[in-house]
Amino acid sequence: MAATEDHPPTRTTGRWQAARQFLGLRRSIVGLLAMVVLVGLGERIPERFLPVYLQAVGGGTLAIGLLQALSNLLNALYSYPGGYLSDRLGAKRALLVFNLMAMAGFAIVVAIPTWQAVLVGAVLFLAWEGVSLPATMHLVADVLPATQRTMGVSMHSLVRRIPMALGPVLGGLLIARWGERDGVRLAFAIALVLAGAAIVLQQRLIAPTQPTGLGAKERSWIRNHPLRLLREMSPALRGLLISDILIRFCEQIPYAFVVIWCMKIVAAPVDAPQFGALTAIEMAAAVVCYVPVAYFADRSGKKRFVVLTFVFFTLFPLVLWYCQSFWPLAAAFVLRGLKEFGEPTRKALIVDLCPAERRATMFGFYYLLRDLIVSLAALGGAFLWQISPATNLLTAFACGLLGTLCFALFGRDLRRAP
Repeated sequence: MAATEDHPPTRTTGRWQAARQFLGLRRSIVGLLAMVVLVGLGERIPERFLPVYLQAVGGGTLAIGLLQALSNLLNALYSYPGGYLSDRLGAKRALLVFNLMAMAGFAIVVAIPTWQAVLVGAVLFLAWEGVSLPATMHLVADVLPATQRTMGVSMHSLVRRIPMALGPVLGGLLIARWGERDGVRLAFAIALVLAGAAIVLQQRLIAPTQPTGLGAKERSWIRNHPLRLLREMSPALRGLLISDILIRFCEQIPYAFVVIWCMKIVAAPVDAPQFGALTAIEMAAAVVCYVPVAYFADRSGKKRFVVLTFVFFTLFPLVLWYCQSFWPLAAAFVLRGLKEFGEPTRKALIVDLCPAERRATMFGFYYLLRDLIVSLAALGGAFLWQISPATNLLTAFACGLLGTLCFALFGRDLRRAP
């Protein structure tokens, strides 16, 4: 209730308003976060169990690797046009289009229980995060002042972890009750309903956003083609991109096989609900560091936070190799959660380094370059896994070590980036 003469502001109301201001929780941001929770939860309930589902419907090791490679490739290919559409249509309308795409992908998997249908549906639902991220960052930059962008990105990253934590737990329970095949299909049906609810809230809460105020010449595809954008990318952003690619190789080489390692290979394998609990532990570790890191990153050099993030990325596959039961795996997943330590800082930096008139387009172009290259890592990870799990995990560690050293030695202090 708003404060009036009959209802003066209370201490609790004042604290809540101060907290909202500190965290950047304006109405449009709240609508954005609600969308992230609902669509993200629908996506995450089945997502971590897709390798198991693929095996249940007849897919093999290469199908699992192909799915993960497709995920990275789609995130790359969709991020660039996703940013371009956000600049052209406005963030709110662009997000509506992207949510409808995800719903179509969920419906395909529910209707057709084959591994080929998963790959077809993935063209739509796995691309949601990549295609919507530039529009999300565009909306944050439009709604919040520059002094709160790191906090706004951090709140987005924090809230994303809610479905990432709850989704695998719910997915594990569905599989325990209805099996690997029917449980995952039911998860996709739930995802379809949640995405529909997200559209309703999105349209009610997010204020209409205008397309970028440029003329037809500046908005043309020729003006925004990749070679031109590459020339306009700042040296600081290029350096971050190179290190980021190496770190994502470290993450993606074993990513699709972590669930196989935990549920099938270790000396004391975990079951589906336990793996869901491991993912919840990972997300909890990520959540606790977001707000304090955002606060200090806005007030000091950012390089130290990004370097620490890269260190946590690098150590996870090495530590995972030595974990053979639930509790050591839980410690490894805490480490995996800490890899999100400086991710909002990195994203906020990209937003700041992008030209204001093409912010979403340049942001999407960064992810196009990164994920297009990194998509090779997931497919390569399948071949490395066929050699041995050790080959897969230790190769990932080597890539992470190289990326971390490159950024620590040659990366610029992000506080002084142009």
